Amino acid sequence: MTKPPYPNRLLGRGSWTETRRIADILRQETVGGTLLIAGAVIALVWANSPWSGAYDALREVRIGPAALHLDLSLATWAADGLLAIFFFVAGLELKREFVAGDLRDPRKAALPIAAAVGGMVAPAIFYTAINLGSEREGVLAGWAIPSATDIAFALAVLAVVSTHLPAALRIFLLTLAVVDDLLAIVVIAIFYTSELSVVPLLLTLVPLALFGFLVQKRVRHWWLLIPLAVVTWVLMHESGVHATVAGVLLAFTVPVRRRDGGEGKGLAEHFEHRIRPVSAGFAVPVFAFFSAGVTVGGLSGLGTALSDSIAVGIMVGLVVGKAIGICGATWLVQRFTRAELNPELGWPDVLGLSLLGGIGFTVSLLIAELAFGAGSEADEVAKVGILTGTLLAALVATVLLRLRNRRYRLIWEEEQIDANRDDIPDVYQRPSADG
Repeated sequence: MTKPPYPNRLLGRGSWTETRRIADILRQETVGGTLLIAGAVIALVWANSPWSGAYDALREVRIGPAALHLDLSLATWAADGLLAIFFFVAGLELKREFVAGDLRDPRKAALPIAAAVGGMVAPAIFYTAINLGSEREGVLAGWAIPSATDIAFALAVLAVVSTHLPAALRIFLLTLAVVDDLLAIVVIAIFYTSELSVVPLLLTLVPLALFGFLVQKRVRHWWLLIPLAVVTWVLMHESGVHATVAGVLLAFTVPVRRRDGGEGKGLAEHFEHRIRPVSAGFAVPVFAFFSAGVTVGGLSGLGTALSDSIAVGIMVGLVVGKAIGICGATWLVQRFTRAELNPELGWPDVLGLSLLGGIGFTVSLLIAELAFGAGSEADEVAKVGILTGTLLAALVATVLLRLRNRRYRLIWEEEQIDANRDDIPDVYQRPSADG
């Protein structure tokens, strides 16, 4: 059958199977985002209460075997250990998208990749430009802080807004954030590894290869896989490379497709289904609790922190840089390819999505600790900038999406499931730009 002669369209609807799968993921992430916000709010309130000393003492409680250099504080365990689970799930989702999802088509993958790169480069440029003349030592090390997008937080905002955001934009937001996380972990591995121990790094390949061999054989026994994953994490931690990189590497070894090539869940989707609740419901909220508790020191202290060039650079990067970077990359893809924006969407929709991309939290807090040192003055200022910039981006995005809410509702109503026997909306059965 000949494909209809429609031009390739940006932010297309995608397949019904993929849209339904993404919708299930979004519902889970929304719950996780709500828990994340709750953890951050509790930490902020506690850290600025008369009992702030108890919060600081809790963060510094040390547990773990000293012989393996793992007698770490609870805050460090949250950043290095729990976030490895988060990045494992992100790695599974990324591989799933590019191997078996709609993004296995290079034409569809190009846009979110370009947008993620633009959404990382532009905030870094704004931060660097604002802090270029600063005499404070090490201030430019925070260039990557405003580059990350927190998908759980962004989707939680969508749930609060109660908008009928088109499925195409929802899929794009999820994919953008996953690619964004991958780029962030690459940046962490390359630019925030101060001391590299080659022997532990090479030894990491042994348990990683064993893990990969077992999952390729479709072995699911937790008593085999979890110890190998833990050993991989420990060796990565010993090497000096941030231990969360181990989560991504382990995820990339997991096969996506079934061994028999049939339809149904592959091992990657099986693991993702099992581990995502642990990541979204426990790992990320606990990390937020231990990382977001910055002591503001009243309105005067807040004003001082917000006027600091570090905080200003982060806020401008998150709110302005992300919007310009994502929108600009999308426009460039349209300008220099034969693609057109999906006729159901408008550029205000893309702008709203770009502003949601400015909701940086989890990975931004992690990079701030790596750049300036956990608990340092610069780290505290950076956290204020992250929290404020995230709040501003969320508020502006909410206003814009509220204005677009009527349009979203009309689109949503058109895409509702009709009374047909196959239970697939008719809109997914019409000829499209994707054939």
